[in-house]
Amino acid sequence: MRLLDRYQLRELTVIFCYCMAGILVFWLSFELLGEMDELRRKNLEFAGMLLYLWHRLPLYLLLQIPIALLLSILYVLTQHVRHNEIVAMRSAGLSLWRISMPYMGMGVALSLVMLALNEYAVPDAAARADAILNAGTPSDGDWTPNLNFRDPETGRIWTVAGFRGSTAELRGAHIEWRSPAGAREELIAERGRWEDKGWVFERVTRFTFLPGKDAEVIQLQTNRLVVTDFPETPAHLRSEVKISRLLGSAKKSRQVQLSLKEILTYRELHPQLSPRFDALLRTWFHDRLASPWTCLVVVLIAIPAGVGSGRRNVFGGVAATVFLAFAFFVLKEFSLALGSGGYVMPWLAAWAPNVVFAAAGLTALSRVR
Repeated sequence: MRLLDRYQLRELTVIFCYCMAGILVFWLSFELLGEMDELRRKNLEFAGMLLYLWHRLPLYLLLQIPIALLLSILYVLTQHVRHNEIVAMRSAGLSLWRISMPYMGMGVALSLVMLALNEYAVPDAAARADAILNAGTPSDGDWTPNLNFRDPETGRIWTVAGFRGSTAELRGAHIEWRSPAGAREELIAERGRWEDKGWVFERVTRFTFLPGKDAEVIQLQTNRLVVTDFPETPAHLRSEVKISRLLGSAKKSRQVQLSLKEILTYRELHPQLSPRFDALLRTWFHDRLASPWTCLVVVLIAIPAGVGSGRRNVFGGVAATVFLAFAFFVLKEFSLALGSGGYVMPWLAAWAPNVVFAAAGLTALSRVR
């Protein structure tokens, strides 16, 4: 790495850290003001509040990192132009593309960081924060109430009063299905757990409704029943918990993020999906791949704006940043809505905003003299 590259990266990194720190201070302030009543009602101590905010932080970093990168590149390039450093670099025989390499490298690095956050930190961030808010510790708040789902392959209906994903435990399980002979089966259990590749139910009542109008009903009661022929596993229930949150209220759905692995797992466990729901999942999958590369798109937009700023006021670059960020996210939300509704192909809906703004940035960069 050349001395000039290290200088550019050092200047950008310092300003980027300042921007991130400023954005985080504003975020913490507004978050605390908005949630203070709820935090007080839950009697959270100061350490609990910090832990709650820490778990929620990954949900906001996906938006904060691109904005901080855009602001920092605009500021750094504007300062280089003001001090004639860009002119000196060009006079030394460096092309604008070569001057841009450190900034593009920074964009790629942050895109990979966001990809890792999207896959490993963001999906369970809201659940961990809610566990802190509702129960004080994540382990005590792991129960999901009122879980209902139907397996489209077997037709088996699960109605569960409580499900604990970390230990695969059930409370108040009510399961209905049809046997191969046509009888209707019902299993009611007070508790259940996944053990040795099968479900172990406790305090069980099982009903078998034989075919026919006047057929008898067979009832079986036992303290313990082991069932190994149910294809539904804890993975089914965990995926249903995530999907039910995603399709719930608007407030909760905005906090829920699915990882690429979770989407692939759900599709593998549910091969027969409605066209609309299939389009929604495919759009979310491609969005998980496309969203992290917003950082690289930001770099391509910021470089021509910063280099071409000349001796304009820095606030002009900030205003341009706000406008570009607003336009990008409006286009992204509109495109994802079209993809989720099945009006356009999911991959096109997810990648179109990146491609449009990246092409605009490359075009503007090629015209800078």
